[in-house]
Order: sequence, then structure tokens, then C-alpha cells
Amino acid sequence: MIEGPRSLRAIFAERLQEQVPLAPYTSARIGGPADWLLIVRSAEELEMAVSAAWQEGIPFTLLGGGSNVLISDKGIRGLVILNRAAQVRFIEEAPLRVWAESGAGLSQVAQRAASRGYGGLEWAATVPGTIGGAVYGNAGAFGGDMAHSLLLAHLVTPQGRLSWNAQEFGYGYRTSRLKRKEVQAVVLSAELLLEPSTPQQVRQRIAAFSQRRKTTQPPGASMGSMFKNPPGDYAGRLIEAAGLKGLRVGNVEVSPIHANFFVNHGEARAADVRALIELVQERVRQTFGVELELEIELLGEW
Repeated sequence: MIEGPRSLRAIFAERLQEQVPLAPYTSARIGGPADWLLIVRSAEELEMAVSAAWQEGIPFTLLGGGSNVLISDKGIRGLVILNRAAQVRFIEEAPLRVWAESGAGLSQVAQRAASRGYGGLEWAATVPGTIGGAVYGNAGAFGGDMAHSLLLAHLVTPQGRLSWNAQEFGYGYRTSRLKRKEVQAVVLSAELLLEPSTPQQVRQRIAAFSQRRKTTQPPGASMGSMFKNPPGDYAGRLIEAAGLKGLRVGNVEVSPIHANFFVNHGEARAADVRALIELVQERVRQTFGVELELEIELLGEW
């Protein structure tokens, strides 16, 4: 365990918690403890926390909605910053856009835009996770993604603040310069492009996407899509064709509804998820000669 982070303790006092289980903060409900946990509730607090951690040389992990990650049973060494900075503001001048702090839920921002009759984010209305996570990983669904919706993101680096447009993120399929660790920076807030429409039209499109998601993706605790789709194919199709739907390790199952989702049926261990990942990768490799690449990130001590 790291020594007590002095500057963070000075800033946040008793809000800095020790040995906190992280499973409740993840969509899969899996994960061991954080050495230290700090919940931040504004972009300013987030900036103070990461700047202090950089200054002291404290390793930190940023956690938003807790989707698309698998935290090890041993937990995460150092500091975990739980991002609950969630202010949202609509800017009704050209270009029409919404500004949101990075801890705001992506789907909630899309739904709030819909209530005002603003389109452009319908694809995001059923996507789990936060604005910051979506910017970081180029989240997408139903033909839309952050690479096309992002106008500007406001970041903090060890050297200070900067702002990037979508091109500067070097976006690829579910990746960016940040996710590839090419640049050390944290997303504080983002501005997303919107389109004039009507509440009825936007809600109709969202309803159609929601229905598609309900019929094709499993309910329950999961990390989201486990593997990236290989070029020209779908990870779920390959896993299903390899006969792996319903395969279980412990309480973790390859979903019978969509094979690219692993479902936690209760008290699952990260080690079981990792074992199931490796089994699926090996079977798909042997059957089709395709190497499935993880879409989720493995966090913590493995």
C-alpha cells in the first residue's frame, strides 16, 4: 500500500477513504478493494485530485460508471478517484451543443437533450458509462460514436490544462490516444454537438434503439461488450459459432442472449472472468484463427 497521500488528505480530509471494496462501483459488481478511494463531485475537485496525485507521484486510477472494466480480486493499488462530476449545460448558439462534466452519465445527457428536442446523441441514449469514459474510449452504438459527436474536450495534464477536438484524440475503433497511453491526461469536461429536432422525433429514434438493445443484449450485471469486433466480423458471432454460448466458469456465464457479453450471476470473482476470457479466446483462435482483442480494460493487481 502507498503511504498516506498527504496533499490529498490536506485537501479532502475525511473524504479520503481507505481499503474500500470497488465491486459496488462497477457494472459487473466485481472487484477487490482500493488502497485509497476519493469521490470527486466537480471538475474542479477532479482537477485538484489528479494534480495532487501527479505532484506526489501517487499512482491513481480514474473510475466513472464502472462499465467496460474488470477490476482484479486483489483490488487496485494506490488511489482510485471515483468521478461524480456531473454538471450539464446546454449552449443554444451556433454550433448547438451540450457541455457536460466528465462524470455525467452519457445516456442521461442524451435523454436530457431529447427532452429539449435536440438530436445527434440518440445513439448514446442506451450506452452505459460516463462522458469521460466515452471520450476516452470512443464509445459508440447504432452507427454513432464520440469521434463524430465530440466538438471539444477539456483536459488536465501534469503540465496544465488543454483542449482537444476530436481529431486530436487520434480516434480508432473503441480507442484513442488516451486509451493507448500515448498522452498523460484526464478528461474534465466535454462539448458534444447537437442537432435541432423535436422531442417526439428524437424520442422515437431513441425508443427504436432501446428496443433493439433490449432484444439483443442481456440484462443483469456485466461489463458490456467483452471483445472488440474483428475487421469484417462480429465477436459475438464468432463466439456463438464456436459453440460457447452458456459456457460458465464459476458464476460467470457467456450470455445465451449475446455471446459477447459475460454475465455475473452473483458473487463472481474476477479470476473466473479472466479464465472465461482466456477459454473463449483460445477456442475462437483454434476454430477460426482469429485473435479476439479485449474491449474492456483490466484494472488492478493481477
